[in-house]
Amino acid sequence: MLYYSAMNKQALRADILLLITAAIWGFAFTAQRSGMEYMGPFTFNGIRFLMGSLSLIPFVLFRMGNPANALAPKTAALASLLAGSCLFIAVSLQQIGLMYTTAGNSGFITGLYVAFTPIFGLFLGKKTGLPTWIGAGFALTGMFFLSAAEPLLHAGSNGKTINPGDLITAVSAFFWTFHVLIIDALAKRIDPVTLASGQFACCGLFSLAAVLALRLAVTSPANGAAAGLAPALYRLAETEAFSLASLRAGLIPLLYGGLFSAGIAYTLQVAAQKYAPPAHATILLSLEGVFAVIGGALLLREPLGTWTLLGFILMFCGMLTTQWDVILGRRR
Repeated sequence: MLYYSAMNKQALRADILLLITAAIWGFAFTAQRSGMEYMGPFTFNGIRFLMGSLSLIPFVLFRMGNPANALAPKTAALASLLAGSCLFIAVSLQQIGLMYTTAGNSGFITGLYVAFTPIFGLFLGKKTGLPTWIGAGFALTGMFFLSAAEPLLHAGSNGKTINPGDLITAVSAFFWTFHVLIIDALAKRIDPVTLASGQFACCGLFSLAAVLALRLAVTSPANGAAAGLAPALYRLAETEAFSLASLRAGLIPLLYGGLFSAGIAYTLQVAAQKYAPPAHATILLSLEGVFAVIGGALLLREPLGTWTLLGFILMFCGMLTTQWDVILGRRR
């Protein structure tokens, strides 16, 4: 009796930590969108992920004291490079998408990886049941209502089109799916906190390298002041102009995105999932999109129309349906 009571308390504490994690990640979309007011997407990502990597170093050093977590430097570097490369693509597309869409839309559309992951797992020999396909249908239908329904219905009267930011974010969801599968393969052999710090460092360095490449492309006389660049790419390069004033102005979104979203939330997730049942983790972490909507509405005054709310509900139902076997306690 006492044993089960202790286990229940551990599970409850883990659930609370997972709920906090989902809230931090959800409100991070608000911070990411706010950061776009002061600096470009690659600058923002570069600084925040390097901050996140540095914030995890004390935990890495502590865990490396355990022989079970010891890892060859070459293995750690290769794993970090692989995961960090995929993370860089996913988060770059997500951040660029946030320049054109709302924090709430971005949070829910990014959550499509929950539905995509088991489907892409088919190519790795993993079985996928009927709930996954039903859930994917719900999620994609929800995305239609979220992004396309209202523009298509009113296209004849006001010329509105599908939000390009939603489409860019949807592409990022595919790379988040690949990232999940990569982490799933690597985390079995590598300490997860060490892997997190390494991939954050790689992502941050790649992002700053992208800033340098874009700025050189804009200012290089050989390119005729970027005459050879596509207009959209040129506009993106112009957003990467950086100054100490913009750093000071965007310091709060950077601190939140780096220390809270990357460092603190990831550590809470690792600690909580030791004791949380998989069904609890699935449901609670799926609430990230809900918190993204709340943050966007409260802090950024983002509108919530009927079609938008219907899209949110369908996407959330789809995310949960894809994990139905886990929620019911069945093994896949």
